[in-house]
Amino acid sequence: MGGTHGGELLAISDLHVAYSENRAIVERLRPGSDDDWLIVAGDVGEVFSEIEEVLGLLSERFAKVIWSPGNHELWTHPKDPLEVRGVARYEALVEMCRAKGIVTPEDPYPLWEGIGGPLVIAPLFLLYDYTFRLDGMATKEAALAHAHEVGVVCTDEHFLHPDPYPTRDAWCRARVAETEARLAAVDPGLRTVLINHWPMTRLPTRVLRYPDFALWCGTELTADWHVRFRAETVVYGHLHIPRTTVEDGVKFQEVSVGYPREWKAHGRLPEDPLRRILPVPVP
Repeated sequence: MGGTHGGELLAISDLHVAYSENRAIVERLRPGSDDDWLIVAGDVGEVFSEIEEVLGLLSERFAKVIWSPGNHELWTHPKDPLEVRGVARYEALVEMCRAKGIVTPEDPYPLWEGIGGPLVIAPLFLLYDYTFRLDGMATKEAALAHAHEVGVVCTDEHFLHPDPYPTRDAWCRARVAETEARLAAVDPGLRTVLINHWPMTRLPTRVLRYPDFALWCGTELTADWHVRFRAETVVYGHLHIPRTTVEDGVKFQEVSVGYPREWKAHGRLPEDPLRRILPVPVP
């Protein structure tokens, strides 16, 4: 699947369209040209029908949409008539996306041949395994106990079910192993754009207001993937802290919209929240 020469590769995440203010943002999203591709790095929403509607809308507007799931899409929420859990829910999301021509982590990685290319655009689904722990916390159990003690517990513990895996971290390890094999098979002569909802290294979580929340933010198993798999850039969300950091010469770009109370409080949401990944913006 080839890219185009005139378009841009854009990115956004954490749309959280259950909020009317965020849904209004989605309604305003438009490509700059008919050739623009859009990365959606997870957390469109929680209710399957809303996720389907929004991704369908975006797929009609952009030449190609590339989607990686976030934790909210994987929730089995009490308000969602679709009651499937875990892997079955993920597979339902993948099939819905495929029906709309949206690229998922289960599909062949598309090749961007526009400005800055060729680059392999790799949407990933990796989850987390509770290894982003506070210093001194040697085990998952100790870290979770501390998080409960201080009252910082992700809602995933109630709504994100790992079925048929026994735990979320077991599902994470399976996803990491499968994805690692796929990335290792990519042409070694090509660089990549790695896309994952959760941060792929620990560094971005160091600025969290509540450090215990890092437990639900990634896995140490991917700490060197940006080097091993020749990343030109890494795109992620989840933290609701839009910014760019650099590790080993590689840009890590957090592209979230976040909740209205967050972006209103900081006055940080630009008129156009889409982040341009390629061509690389001129400083």
